[in-house]
Amino acid sequence: MSSRALTTTVVPYRGIHPRVVTPDPRPSGSLPADTIAEGVRRLGWLALVYAIGNIAGPLARLVLSAVEGRVDSSVFGIRDVFDIGAVIMALSIFAIVRRGALSSRRLLDLGLVFQVVGALGIAVPEFWLGLPPMAAGSFFVPGECVWLVAYPLLVPNTPTKILVTSLLAASMGPVALAISAAASGTPVAQPGNAAVYFLTSNYMCAILAYVIARMVHRVNLQLKYAREIGSYELIEPIGAGGMGEVWRAQHRLLAHPAAIKLIRSSMLGESQRTREMLARRFEREARATAALGSIHTVDVYDFGVTGEGDFYYVMELLDGLSIERFVQEFGPVEPGRTVYLLRQVCHSLAEAHARGLVHRDIKPANILICRLGPDDDFVKVVDFGLVKQTLAAPTVSLLSSDGAVLGTPSYMAPEIALGRADVDGRTDIYSLGCVAYYMLTGQHLFSGDTPVATAVAQIQDAPVPPGLRSEFTIPAALDALIMECLAKDPAVRPASAAVVSERLAATISRDVWTHDTAHDWWERHQPRTG
Repeated sequence: MSSRALTTTVVPYRGIHPRVVTPDPRPSGSLPADTIAEGVRRLGWLALVYAIGNIAGPLARLVLSAVEGRVDSSVFGIRDVFDIGAVIMALSIFAIVRRGALSSRRLLDLGLVFQVVGALGIAVPEFWLGLPPMAAGSFFVPGECVWLVAYPLLVPNTPTKILVTSLLAASMGPVALAISAAASGTPVAQPGNAAVYFLTSNYMCAILAYVIARMVHRVNLQLKYAREIGSYELIEPIGAGGMGEVWRAQHRLLAHPAAIKLIRSSMLGESQRTREMLARRFEREARATAALGSIHTVDVYDFGVTGEGDFYYVMELLDGLSIERFVQEFGPVEPGRTVYLLRQVCHSLAEAHARGLVHRDIKPANILICRLGPDDDFVKVVDFGLVKQTLAAPTVSLLSSDGAVLGTPSYMAPEIALGRADVDGRTDIYSLGCVAYYMLTGQHLFSGDTPVATAVAQIQDAPVPPGLRSEFTIPAALDALIMECLAKDPAVRPASAAVVSERLAATISRDVWTHDTAHDWWERHQPRTG
């Protein structure tokens, strides 16, 4: 999930209580991180476009002079020096942005210098022969006016900075006119008219740029606050499914990474009764997961409801890849490693089952193989969204209804496919057998043409032993254990996840796959996580 591991041990809250978080509507002077990153990206491309556009004038005169056969030093003049200087700066900014030589905030500030110099590069050729005759009317709009208005739209910054640099950039028209007069030795004709002209064009556009900057800044801040939950800021989505979204998030004060599962209020329907029922189930899911202490169960830190009615809970952000992705990228898993990983899943399930909780959606996508601190091949079981409580205490399934057929057909126990309500931990053991089958063979236990056909196969069809479909030589004891987990009758399956773990350990020698072996594999392959 994450590109960085959560290397500190954080104990999940016990008995946590939901919080209602109301977004802070007050604007601040800082720009959101994603706005800064997007602004820097646009600055690079804007600089490149500017360079290409500004070099076109001198090149056109050079080509025209070559065609007329009069290429000499008179073809270029002082105004071309400004053109070329602005082009050099634009290309330099493009290169700096591409190389990431400066921090994003410094790049945005450097872009403000480019805004002023760029305006001068536009104005000098424009006013080199003095104030254009059309400027006396209302038909001539200086090119730097377009530059002034477009810049804050493309490269956002704080309104105050945009105001200062826009006024400086607007002054480049009068500066260019003065440079032209000094180079030709002729004073500016009708300076009063020139002052009125620049006040009603350049400087008016500078004020307009400031207004635009304020509007863009406010919208960006509103988006920022819309993406803040409690002490966390949502950075980017990292997964979605059903009604839920999972976001990469960061604590605003501690720079602490986390993952946030979010269910938008708009996805809950219009019925108040339904919304309240789902709210209770979401709370139970968070409480159920947070109550689990296994190191192989994802940690939950906080949960609650936003001011807009969105449900969320905050959990640890993991550096790893799911078993599903692992098999897709690297192929089936050898028996020794399969046992090493599945025993960790059993550790998580054993505690959940002891607390009367059934996961009901054990599948490769919900089992992550992580690098956690110094540990490699460290398993975390995630997404207890369909968890069912089986003990006598408050009993309702979370984000599901008793008797509803929920889960993933390729890993669904027959009793779940039949919609039976009397399920227990042996349901997860069946799903774990399906996961083991997938890991060893790279194939699903059953693959029907439709989800319904797959679910029917789980109920009716006899599985082919994994040893007959795997490229590996699977120990007979492991093959038999997996087939026992896949029994249609829950009573025939192993009695508990703890029993499965003990029997898994007996199928493979302990030194076949170890911590050191796992570390060597990760160092060699460096798989892309996230």
